[in-house]
Amino acid sequence: MDRNAFVKSHALGNDYLIIDPQALSFPLTERTIRLICDRHRGVGSDGILTPVPPVKADFGLRIFNPDGSEAEKSGNGLRIFARYLYDHGLTRKTQFTVETAGGVVAVRLHLRGSAVDRITVEMGRATFHSERIPVTGPPREVIDEAVDVDGQSLAITAVSMGNPHCVVFVPDLHRVDLHHLGPRLERHPMFPKRTNVQFAQVQAHDRVAALIWERGAGETLASGSSACAVAAAAVRKRLVDRILTVAMQGGELQISVSPDWSVEMTGPAVEICRGILSAPFLSALEAGE
Repeated sequence: MDRNAFVKSHALGNDYLIIDPQALSFPLTERTIRLICDRHRGVGSDGILTPVPPVKADFGLRIFNPDGSEAEKSGNGLRIFARYLYDHGLTRKTQFTVETAGGVVAVRLHLRGSAVDRITVEMGRATFHSERIPVTGPPREVIDEAVDVDGQSLAITAVSMGNPHCVVFVPDLHRVDLHHLGPRLERHPMFPKRTNVQFAQVQAHDRVAALIWERGAGETLASGSSACAVAAAAVRKRLVDRILTVAMQGGELQISVSPDWSVEMTGPAVEICRGILSAPFLSALEAGE
């Protein structure tokens, strides 16, 4: 990458900046990440992806939320990063592995001619065990557990996909006050590391619709790991088949849940633009304003 350069891409409307920290004239800190991701005073994004040297895989990736916190894993971010690696000539392989804070994942690129069409990511195994998510209290599977939110009782199913998720199945998504319930569940005391939140409505034996409140980002048009968590929870509760579509505001992902709870996700990613951070903005970043 050029000095202070970025690439902006989206996956079903969930947009990320890819920035090589080695090419920056300033450190990526919580403050600078928040400024860059700001949609009014910065470039604007749902987060930042940074390539790092791998230890156990072909490539390494760190994922930052727009509030400056670090995410263990992002399905949409992984698809974006995989396409970036191929489109920018950093690999000619169509199958490779990426190491994240939430574990190593395998990636397959599906080409149409010479261009990437869709990307499949093996997201690892879903688990409902409280100590792995984590969820406070005695060791248990957190399935349909009653949680009080401002006097309202919600039945939650908690899932880890390498990052924490809280799935609430409802009869009608249109009746969900996401901006009220989402942040309260994200920061509920039972989730010591906070959590991603999904409200889900089963629409058919092979289809679930979902609204997403992402930890550190808020309402999100789509989330790959959230779609995987919703699918795993729906399968665990025997509401759907093991191969299904998860529909979100930004679009659809195809999810497969194996009997050993390994979850595979397939969907698109699109590059939007490439750019260079300008001198006045860099001055503000470097000066600590």
